[in-house]
Amino acid sequence: MLRGNLSAKIDDKGRLKIPTLFRTTIEDRFGTQLFVTSLTGDLVRIYPMPVWVEIERKLAQVPSTLPARSKFFDRVNYFGQPSEFDKQGRVSIHLRLREAAAMVGEVDVFGQYDHLDVWNHERFAKRLENDPFTDDDSQALSNFGI
Repeated sequence: MLRGNLSAKIDDKGRLKIPTLFRTTIEDRFGTQLFVTSLTGDLVRIYPMPVWVEIERKLAQVPSTLPARSKFFDRVNYFGQPSEFDKQGRVSIHLRLREAAAMVGEVDVFGQYDHLDVWNHERFAKRLENDPFTDDDSQALSNFGI
C-alpha cells in the first residue's frame, strides 16, 4: 500500500528520484516496470505496470465507440510512456509531461494506494487552497462508512 507524502527532486535530465519507501514497496509488490502518464497534464501519475495493465484490461471492455474511452486514451498516451526504475531508483519523466506538470526541482510524491501522484509543490498547495474539503465532501464519504 502506497500512502503519505514524501519530497523528491527532479534532476536536470528530467529524472525523478523515487523516495526509497515508495520504490521498495512498488518493487517488492509489482516489480520495476512502470507506466508514467497524466490525464490532465497537471500532475504526473506513476503506475506499476501490473496496475496499468489492469486499467487497460478494464478499458478493453468499454466499447471503442464511447467518446470518453478515446479521450482517456488520447490523453494518457499523449503524456505517457513506459518506464522503469534505474539502478539509483530514478524514473524518467517525458519532456512533454514534465513541462505541462511543471516538474522542476523539489516535488511532492503522494502515495495513492496502488500508484503515485507527483505534484509541483506550489501547484498542489494552490489546489488545496482553491478546492477545500467541505461538509458535502464529508457527507459523500460518510455514505461509504468513512
